[in-house]
Amino acid sequence: MSLLPLILAKRDGRALDAAQIRGFVDGVAGGSLPDYQISAFLMAVFFRGMDREETVTLTRAVAESGAVLDWSDLAAPTVDKHSTGGVGDKLSLVVAPLTAVLGAAVPMLSGRGLGFTGGTLDKLEAIPGLRTRLDRGAFADQLASLGCAFVGQSEDLAPADRRLYALRDVTGTIESTPLIVSSILGKKLAAGPHSLVIDLKVGRGAFMPDLAAAEALGRALRDTAAAFDRRCSVIFTAMDAPLGRAVGNGPEVAEALDVLAGGGPTAVRDLSLELAAEMLRLAGRFPDRAAARDAATVALDDGRALARFREVAAAQGGRLGEAAAGWGLPEPAHRRAVTSTAAGHLPAPDAGRVGWLAVALGAGRRTAEDGVDPTAGIRFSRDWGERVAAGEELAVVEGADAACVERAAEGLARLLAPAPEPPAARPLVLARLDEDGFRPEPPGAP
Repeated sequence: MSLLPLILAKRDGRALDAAQIRGFVDGVAGGSLPDYQISAFLMAVFFRGMDREETVTLTRAVAESGAVLDWSDLAAPTVDKHSTGGVGDKLSLVVAPLTAVLGAAVPMLSGRGLGFTGGTLDKLEAIPGLRTRLDRGAFADQLASLGCAFVGQSEDLAPADRRLYALRDVTGTIESTPLIVSSILGKKLAAGPHSLVIDLKVGRGAFMPDLAAAEALGRALRDTAAAFDRRCSVIFTAMDAPLGRAVGNGPEVAEALDVLAGGGPTAVRDLSLELAAEMLRLAGRFPDRAAARDAATVALDDGRALARFREVAAAQGGRLGEAAAGWGLPEPAHRRAVTSTAAGHLPAPDAGRVGWLAVALGAGRRTAEDGVDPTAGIRFSRDWGERVAAGEELAVVEGADAACVERAAEGLARLLAPAPEPPAARPLVLARLDEDGFRPEPPGAP
């Protein structure tokens, strides 16, 4: 097909019909359309948008660009979780095995880093030997036996989104509601879960800067999911500062494992429990969120969730060690400590700026062809708002490139200049959108 008429139509604000949208997605998946025209089309959508019917059609076409999996014969109910992207967001590594060990099946189709945000596949591949490309048979067998599998877009599953996702990352078209909705739900519909929880990040380190913009995206996601008869809840969570103390692929895997072992940062643990509880409620495993959270807390503390993650990793070829040996993750060639220049309170650093520092270290991508350094990242030594003394260690910057580590450490030191007062507290969960509608969380919520 010729894409130029569609580019011009969307540039001029006209709606596209189902045949036009289907032809575009088929051309993307089949390789007949060049990147420069796809990029122009994405930019036209970015500026002109799509109506609900166009968005539903685009989502369906992306899902059906490859195989669409059917888990109706599976004994366990299927549910998945998706994050719109954050800095330090390693929650999928915790909530998937935690939900699976409590009787739900999680066919997690994940993505790679996008902009300054990390990707679940990049994190998982920091584990030596772990494969995120499974054929359909291995995917099904693992889901049946372990209740959880982590896979990426492949030739079989949502191949159109794999190409669109990479181009959005490098063309400045990430923050587009119809493109976000079709990407998220296209992948999820292809992977087959009947229920879905969206962790929609809000703040300086998210693509949605405020709750009003996030609510509009959340409603679009939930309305589109309903068009496919999928149960969907949206939890709006704060992303002003990095989540937890680790940013970067290997460092975040280590922190997720710490949480699965019953420790780790409180914020990561609490938000993991919130998301797992909602997944279990939607899947019908528990009558309400409180009962689900209680059961998830026990499974996290008694070691079952960690044991399940180890089984999943091993099934996908991963080799994990013990906590005392850094979980067997690769060690960085270079480290540089960042110390406090004065006494004061550690500020909550801008998550977006920290994310770009991690990208410059090699933990993320500037172009679609870039590789990532699994050892690159930042490990914060203290929590935001803590009182620190002059000369005290605030963070450690790590990576394979000494010059990149040095530059990132200098930039991080400027972000962590102590302040006279601690930063204002902000709850982790800002609002919810489910069958009871949209409602902000009251003060004092986790």
